[in-house]
Amino acid sequence: MAEERKQQPERRPPSARLTRRALIFVAVGAVLAAVASFVVAGFEGSSDGDGDTGRRVAPTGAVAGEAFGTAAAGDCLTWTALDASDLTKVDCEQTHLFEVVADIDLSNYPGAEWGPGSRFPSVMRFTALRDELCVPAAMDYLESRFDPVGKFSVGLINPGEAGWAAGERTLRCGLQFSSTTGNLLPIQGRVADQDQSRAWDVGVCIGINNGIPADPVDCAKPHAFEVVATVDLSSQFPEGLPSIEDQDRYLEETCTRLVGEYLGDPQALRNKTLTLFWDNLGYDSWLAGSRKVNCSIGKQVEGGGFASITGSAKGDILIDGQPPVAPEPLPEGRSLPSPLPGAFPLPGR
Repeated sequence: MAEERKQQPERRPPSARLTRRALIFVAVGAVLAAVASFVVAGFEGSSDGDGDTGRRVAPTGAVAGEAFGTAAAGDCLTWTALDASDLTKVDCEQTHLFEVVADIDLSNYPGAEWGPGSRFPSVMRFTALRDELCVPAAMDYLESRFDPVGKFSVGLINPGEAGWAAGERTLRCGLQFSSTTGNLLPIQGRVADQDQSRAWDVGVCIGINNGIPADPVDCAKPHAFEVVATVDLSSQFPEGLPSIEDQDRYLEETCTRLVGEYLGDPQALRNKTLTLFWDNLGYDSWLAGSRKVNCSIGKQVEGGGFASITGSAKGDILIDGQPPVAPEPLPEGRSLPSPLPGAFPLPGR
């Protein structure tokens, strides 16, 4: 493969494999950032002790309410207010934002850090508590069937600065569905009963921010890529986790066929100068029961990242504000187009 790539022009986008790896790292990084912000975003900001004050919102009073005060493992919580002041319990089959996996009373832990009159912890301290206390609790709650790079992430709700000052030391650890930029998306049903694959629905367009994928948007708005198919790998690999190489061989052929069906023309992808790429599943994801991956199309740019696309690829599109210019037609007698930059060659080529 390395020798084949050396024969390609130097001025070309990064490979599809590198792109999808980058997407994974972007998503994971965003989730971690989301956790750090959500610890206080729904409640009150705090100072880290160096004069740097975090994002501040009005006191919620949620800690004084029955929902927060009585939430235990298995309860589902939701809210609509920016400050989460209307936090309530709902049936988990209803739309919600947070499934509680544990309630933790820090006053049971030794040390002056949690004692009467102690200072409200910083965002980074709450993030550390999430890692130390909530992640293990989530693993226990799901009986170790948790996909660390899947659809759901581990979050933490603290009692708020006012509640802390009043002596409240309880935390609520839970599972949430975070978008790439950290916004919480609705969940319906218990996490244990769902496929945790981080696979978007067909037709979803993922927005763009400075060349990096963002949150789902209407395809008429600028976006990084469009999801054209969802593939269940268990249908092809029923006996266990396939290697990345086996996944790639299967997904190149399958995604190529599905994108042609989605666009209504097997030459449309090439004519619109778009790139096909797909996701892979790792051992931890497979162990947790994740089986689905996306086939998506976008426009890679030199140096990494994505061009901005406006419009669904099913119709007319603009790439960075300009209509794409179709390449020269393929020579007669060729039944398949040349692999797009970064795509792996099909067997026999």
